[in-house]
Amino acid sequence: MIGEFHFLRPWWLAALLPLGLVLGALRRSSDATTPWRGIVADHLLPYLVQGAAVKKRFGPWWLVVASAVLAVIILSGPAWKREPSPFADDVAALAVVIKVTPSMETEDIAPNRLVRSVQKVHDLLERRGGSKAALIAYAGSAHLVMPPTTDGGIIDSFAGSLDPKIMPEEGDAASEALELADKTLAAVGGGSILWITDGVNPDEVAAVSLWRSKTRTPVKVLAPLSDESEMKTLQSGAEVSSSELIQLTADDSDIDRLERAAKFSSPAPMDGGDRWQDSGYWLMPLLLLLMLPFFRKGWMQPLAARS
Repeated sequence: MIGEFHFLRPWWLAALLPLGLVLGALRRSSDATTPWRGIVADHLLPYLVQGAAVKKRFGPWWLVVASAVLAVIILSGPAWKREPSPFADDVAALAVVIKVTPSMETEDIAPNRLVRSVQKVHDLLERRGGSKAALIAYAGSAHLVMPPTTDGGIIDSFAGSLDPKIMPEEGDAASEALELADKTLAAVGGGSILWITDGVNPDEVAAVSLWRSKTRTPVKVLAPLSDESEMKTLQSGAEVSSSELIQLTADDSDIDRLERAAKFSSPAPMDGGDRWQDSGYWLMPLLLLLMLPFFRKGWMQPLAARS
């Protein structure tokens, strides 16, 4: 916290210089001993000049100075923590990453794993309303099928057209797809990834782990699997990517979990993109307390009498 302390409007601190000069000049002009300096010895002035003998340690001038300095600090905008922008979407963007390989055409889940997964994507986007979503498909290579859009109908249309036969390369480029999703989300201020896969190639585990070490983007894995042994195998891949594994269900319980996880999953970007919170208002009560004596009758009389 201390290391991140700074001022949002540091140019206001420059006001301390002219403020000091003005207050110093006013202080000297209100000092009853000023005209006699150089004529009367300094050590005798307090006794010879009326009104100079009694000086309060904390009088009006000290409060004027303290109030002015504190006001400048407040205007400078002290900050030490971040806050989400008020103009940011309440619902974070979602990048849907779908594995499109022959294994996804397995019919252990009717009609098959790929079609049922696309149906789940439709249900999830329908609940998210007009929130941004992107679609990425991968097999041996990863491809941005649809960049972030608020039109869920377009995502549905392209997702429904996915087929292993149209993928240019066979294989499992999971790490490439996740990295592409991460970059796509970064362009719109961050979000979360929904990774739909029925397995992770062992050769990809290290690459996925390396990707995870470079990003904080939340990932949820939707597994279109019915076989428990396959689920356990996929679990290891999910652990490497620090992802929560959610098994595709016949009802909407999986969508419920995904909706809650994705709704506000937009972490602070690694480059510190969130705005800094102006914490100057915390000093306002102190400023008001310093100004209270000025409302007391006769408090400023010594200054007024000398001016």
